[in-house]
Amino acid sequence: MVRRKARRSPLDEPGRQAVRRDRHGRAGRSSVVRPPLPALRSRIDLFDQTVATTADFLRGSWPEELAGVRYEVQAMPPSLDSNDGVDRWQTDAVSRRITIFRIPIQRLSHLHRNDELHQRMMIESCVFRATAEFLGKDPWDLGPERFRFL
Repeated sequence: MVRRKARRSPLDEPGRQAVRRDRHGRAGRSSVVRPPLPALRSRIDLFDQTVATTADFLRGSWPEELAGVRYEVQAMPPSLDSNDGVDRWQTDAVSRRITIFRIPIQRLSHLHRNDELHQRMMIESCVFRATAEFLGKDPWDLGPERFRFL
C-alpha cells in the first residue's frame, strides 16, 4: 500500500496567503492592466471628462455669467413623467446648477457615425445647449470662435 503525503495548506507556512482557486483548480487571472500602466478608460470616465472640459471652456468664455455654477452628471433624470420625452439636461437657476443626464445622451442620441469623435461632439452640444438654456442665450452665441471656419 502506497502512503500519500498529507497535503499541507498554503496557510500553514508563516507569511503566505492562500491562492484562490476556481472549481477547475486553476489560480485566478491577473488584472487586465499592470500596475505601472494607467487604468482602462470607461465610457463613464470619457463622458465625465468631456462634460468637465466643455464646462471649463464655457466658464473661461463667460466668467461673470457662470460664476458659481455647478455642472453635475447623473445617470438618469429623477422622473420620466415629461410629455416631451426623456430630458437630456436640467437647469436650476435658483441653486445655480446644470445637471447633465448621461444615459439619455448616450443611448437615445441618433448619430450618423457612431465613433468616439461624434459621441464627444454630441455630449459637447448637450452641454452647450444646457448652458444656453441656463443663460437664456442661443447656443451658437456661447462660443462663436469655436465654430468659425477659417
